[in-house]
Amino acid sequence: MYDLQELEAFVSVVRTGSLTASTLDLGLPKSTLSRRIRQLEENVGQPLLLRQSRKIVPNDAGRVFYRYCNDILELVVQGREALDELKAEVTGKLELRCHESFVRGWFSGVVESFMADHDDLRVAIHTQRNLPEAVEDGVCIWLGEAGETALRHEVLGVLKQGIFGSPAYFRQHGKPASPGELAHHPWVDLLGMADTGVILHHSRQGNFPLSLPDRRFTVDQFNVQGDAIAAGRGLGLMPVWLVERRLTAHPGSFQSCLPEWYGPDLPVTLLYPHGVLPRRVRAFIAHLRSCIPEEWTGGVGTATQAVPKSGTHHSNT
Repeated sequence: MYDLQELEAFVSVVRTGSLTASTLDLGLPKSTLSRRIRQLEENVGQPLLLRQSRKIVPNDAGRVFYRYCNDILELVVQGREALDELKAEVTGKLELRCHESFVRGWFSGVVESFMADHDDLRVAIHTQRNLPEAVEDGVCIWLGEAGETALRHEVLGVLKQGIFGSPAYFRQHGKPASPGELAHHPWVDLLGMADTGVILHHSRQGNFPLSLPDRRFTVDQFNVQGDAIAAGRGLGLMPVWLVERRLTAHPGSFQSCLPEWYGPDLPVTLLYPHGVLPRRVRAFIAHLRSCIPEEWTGGVGTATQAVPKSGTHHSNT
């Protein structure tokens, strides 16, 4: 009988192609991970992995064995989850990580409604400005491209970005009538967002590469960006859904500009660890999926799930 920890180590390395990435995936020291792979190969009686350039790949035997390992581990997960479902309690500590733009408002409402149903649960929320490398005993909600990550992830929805300014700014400087006129207005953007260029899109007129002006004010948080735009520092791309939530609390603080032109879509992504998840984590994921705003999913009200690599709506103020 093979050791399950050795099988998990092998599957992770095949999936990530890297010992370093698998140490983050499994939360193990590299020495422990290497030892488990070595012990598994000794038990199997032949090598299973090859090192090619900077990537680790399975050999012929490894590819065959990988399929069976996945089946074995999946059965183990199903068995543990079936037994865990017999326990009615959702207890322990839940570690939640959330992109800074969601902490005030929607996400806090999701957490509050979940805690109301589980009195014995302890919850810690960490505000994230950068994507975490690992998540333990919880999940992470991220806005924007997640990029390469060792975590399992699924896209919950997409936020459209529109161009906004303050009413006072438009009264003083006027509204641009075309994307080309944006170059003559000061711009408020997020740190790093415009480094590779910004493409605006119109349903009929197509794409327009935006030339950002020299007069730019760059910040590292959506909330600070919104404050700067509302204060009349200039124009900027902001998620339409976040602006609508903010207008609920602060009517008249923003006005749309060139409303038929949109910036790049921003995916809202749920990230969580591989392997068997504690009941409290699985219960929160199920609750979270039930609280996804319809605006994120084009009005269909259900999450768009990516293939795993393995409520109450409050205003954002």
